[in-house]
Amino acid sequence: MKESKNKKIFLSVSVLMLIIVGWFFSWVAFAEKPDKITVESSQSATAVIAADAPVPLSPKANTNKSKKAVIHDAETSATTAAETSATTAAETSATTAVEPSSTPAAEPAAAPAVESSGAPAVEPSAAPATEPSKGQAGKLVGYYAAWAAYYHFYPNQIDAGKLTHINYAFANIGTDLKLTLGYPDVDPENIKQLNSLKNTYPDLKTLISVGGWNWSGKFSDAALTEESRTTFADSCVDFMIKYGFDGVDLDWEYPVSGGLVGNAKRGEDKQNFTLLLKKIREKLDARGAADHKHYLLTIAGGADKSYINNVELSKLAQYLDYANIMTYDLHGYWDANTDLLAPLYENDDPSPQYKTSVDRAVTAWLNASFPAEKLVMGIPFYGYLYSSVRDLNNGLYQPFGGSSSIGYQDIKDRYLNKSGYTGHIHPQSKVPWLFNGTIFISYEDPQSIGHKSDYIKSKKLGGAMVWELSQDRGGELLNALYQGLKQ
Repeated sequence: MKESKNKKIFLSVSVLMLIIVGWFFSWVAFAEKPDKITVESSQSATAVIAADAPVPLSPKANTNKSKKAVIHDAETSATTAAETSATTAAETSATTAVEPSSTPAAEPAAAPAVESSGAPAVEPSAAPATEPSKGQAGKLVGYYAAWAAYYHFYPNQIDAGKLTHINYAFANIGTDLKLTLGYPDVDPENIKQLNSLKNTYPDLKTLISVGGWNWSGKFSDAALTEESRTTFADSCVDFMIKYGFDGVDLDWEYPVSGGLVGNAKRGEDKQNFTLLLKKIREKLDARGAADHKHYLLTIAGGADKSYINNVELSKLAQYLDYANIMTYDLHGYWDANTDLLAPLYENDDPSPQYKTSVDRAVTAWLNASFPAEKLVMGIPFYGYLYSSVRDLNNGLYQPFGGSSSIGYQDIKDRYLNKSGYTGHIHPQSKVPWLFNGTIFISYEDPQSIGHKSDYIKSKKLGGAMVWELSQDRGGELLNALYQGLKQ
């Protein structure tokens, strides 16, 4: 009896030990595997898009649109013909349909602050509209994005003989409200090459562009008081002189409202922006008097009504040599449906979303008493590619699954004249698009740039600005614009 009882106890303990050992090894096996959460992909723009900056001057919500970033701002490419994921040159971020953003791969490091020049303030001059090259109807301003160097397009590759001005994007604003290098790992060499271009093309002017979609957060603070405006203006002059630029271009996105959620914004930005430009103009003129040279002051301004309502165009014009109006990103991935990136004119098409155009934006600036001869019209050297588009109406005004910005060179190399893609030109809006039954691409081509060149001349505007030079590496669009602006 006792022996039998001991056997039962032994068997019970053995079974229990086997259960414990089995549990232990199972736990170890699962513990070695990383947690994995699978999220089903959606057909919404939020789930699929990763965007530049663009654009626009970088893409943003439809109430405030600009480069960026294309921000939006950086060179971007689409990857597959079926489902695209946006690959940007230096700025990628998941975006939302309401507040898309373009962010650089890393937050730019702040360069050491430059000592103030302490130049005395003088009465600002009425800034002249810079003369274009002989035989050319207006200026031809090209933005060069610092991050293009990461993708092996350098300033010495720019066809600078076709440009009157090059804007180097971007300088950042430090916590001390002074300018800092935005991309200190590439900026020094980039700027050195820009200065070398002026040895070959002595009439070429270079400007440092400040802010942009990502780095406009401190403009409101800089513009707030007489002291802060003086600090910022002195820094602009010091930075310009230190690095050999011929002027300063402010890209504040945006006064009063719009831009990134974390940006400082105030109702008084409207008046303070004018005062900030006045102070910079004073400091530039003081330095210019000492150097026997006129230094340039320009801005990049929004193309929509809210921007015009939030600045004093009629007052600030006197302090500017010219203003670059960002007449692109008029439609983009923040919309519910595909549309035309920068239609020259509005059309009569039935559309499920808002209508706008380059012509409407230019007319609004002129109606706000901004001088035509100082208004430089923006033209994109990129497009927007939409995937999973419904196969109706040649892809125009249709729902889509995802979208990304894409440089013209990539459009030309990967999609233009390729099997399955059909080109279309809108007879009223004067811009092209491509469609293959599922992929829709809105962009500019030499023909549409010809229409825009004619428009600039017919309106007697100050010229054309392009975002961004690295997106047209072969120079086809730049050459079309150069030829189009000839008298």
